[in-house]
Amino acid sequence: MNTQKRKPPGGRRLWFSIVLGTAIGLAGYIFYMSNAASYLSDDPETCINCHIMTPEYATWSHSSHREHTTCNDCHVPHDNVFNKYYFKAKDGMRHATVFTMRAEPQVIFIKEAGKQVVHENCVRCHSFVLKDEKLIAATKGAHYDRSARECWDCHREVPHGRVHSLTATPNARAMQKSTIVPEWINNEIEKAK
Repeated sequence: MNTQKRKPPGGRRLWFSIVLGTAIGLAGYIFYMSNAASYLSDDPETCINCHIMTPEYATWSHSSHREHTTCNDCHVPHDNVFNKYYFKAKDGMRHATVFTMRAEPQVIFIKEAGKQVVHENCVRCHSFVLKDEKLIAATKGAHYDRSARECWDCHREVPHGRVHSLTATPNARAMQKSTIVPEWINNEIEKAK
């Protein structure tokens, strides 16, 4: 096999190396600055990398769900590992694009695909309640045609309360993530003031 065919001809090797090195360096820098590796985990603190999710994080952290679940337990499919990471990548890229373009809405609404995933995860975790004969007998009307309704039709407050926006959520304080901005940039900003 002739390796000469794969190499750029003559003087283009240097330029090709510079462009490739710049692209790899830029990709690595973006990966580092966006804290992208954290999105591979199930850590709920990842959700507050973006300030717009602070009310959701705060309301979850003050709910009973925090004892047993993370954000991904409710908001990511669990049928197989490939679907889980595909959904995380697709949803994460949408979130990153909206946040980067500064197009985040004041009021956040879950998309249809997300609604379906959350509903399936509610049923997955709480299936024992849906089959409890004593509970069904005590709440006859509430369990009528439960397959046609979404869980939050009745359980609207779980676990986020009535979160509508950053300004409408009382006590939505969450811990501050450590900054990934290099110290020299912060120093330059302080000098400019």
